[in-house]
Amino acid sequence: MKKLKNDTFLRALLRQPTEYTPVWMMRQAGRYLPEYNLTRQRAGDFLSLCKNPDLATEVTLQPLARFPLDAAILFSDILTIPDAMGLGLYFSQGEGPKFERPLRDEWEIRDLSIPDPDTHLRYVIDAVVQIRKALDNQVPLIGFSGSPFTLACYMVEGGSSSDFALVKTMLYQRPDLLHHILDINAQAVTVYLNAQIEAGAQAVMIFDSWGGALAHGAYHEFSLAYLERIVAGLKREKDGEQVPVIVFTKGGGQWLESIASIGSDAVGLDWTTDIGEARRRVGDKVALQGNLDPAVLFSNPEVIRRETAKILASYGQGSGHVFNLGHGISQFTPPEHAAAMVEAVHQLSRPYH
Repeated sequence: MKKLKNDTFLRALLRQPTEYTPVWMMRQAGRYLPEYNLTRQRAGDFLSLCKNPDLATEVTLQPLARFPLDAAILFSDILTIPDAMGLGLYFSQGEGPKFERPLRDEWEIRDLSIPDPDTHLRYVIDAVVQIRKALDNQVPLIGFSGSPFTLACYMVEGGSSSDFALVKTMLYQRPDLLHHILDINAQAVTVYLNAQIEAGAQAVMIFDSWGGALAHGAYHEFSLAYLERIVAGLKREKDGEQVPVIVFTKGGGQWLESIASIGSDAVGLDWTTDIGEARRRVGDKVALQGNLDPAVLFSNPEVIRRETAKILASYGQGSGHVFNLGHGISQFTPPEHAAAMVEAVHQLSRPYH
């Protein structure tokens, strides 16, 4: 195997020494880039773009051609698994993802089966293979999946939700049914991420976007327990190299110690948690990823530099920090502002290493 030209991101995740703090952005291949919008137009719609490995490769590489990022992330969607389960994913203009057949009846829930990535999600696996080849070992490739609870939210609600009334009603009234969905999802995510690792993903991330909507005890029982199961079932080495795992619960700062103890290599933070405080709380148990408020990128390069400097100073000396936004980059961000952040991270972080 050819050696990675830039493995700073992987070393930071494993808390090994690095010369600077690596940086990538959640949703870095996305609508804020004019070139992405052109490719998406060619694809016809978002889902066709996801399902075409050539175009998925093209958009994965676009941000890397523009910014000196330290990692690429597979271009895909967190809802590929429930789509492969037959729930009928579609995107309606301006409304986000929806399912034609959300889980409403007990028999539908009992009927759920685990998709085989090599058949039902072949387009994702093909994209991973193709992207790895196209990257030519310049930077590592991140594979990812949604968390069992986050997937369940979409599967039961039928789309995004402001109050999660349906899934939470099920949680309190029929916990057995929700546990069944989560059990199937956890198995599906484990198999899916392992298939991505086999195909060439050099790190994987689990997005628990809606875990933060849960009550304290419910989070541990219905989200974290399943994340822990997935982490335990992942392949952590490929071709003699370690494959680090990042877990990210948006809104999960209050459960940091619990999240840090499930066995992942790194924990993602949203912008509501102070990263220095987080580091003190978890010690050297895990690396930390984050956590600039994406809204900072609406300001100007001077402000962006100042806010970036604050996060680097808060984390302090030493390795184990991957710089990122606290959530996905907004489609309304000027690309030159993203460039200013990447440059600031690379420049200002060197004295800390």
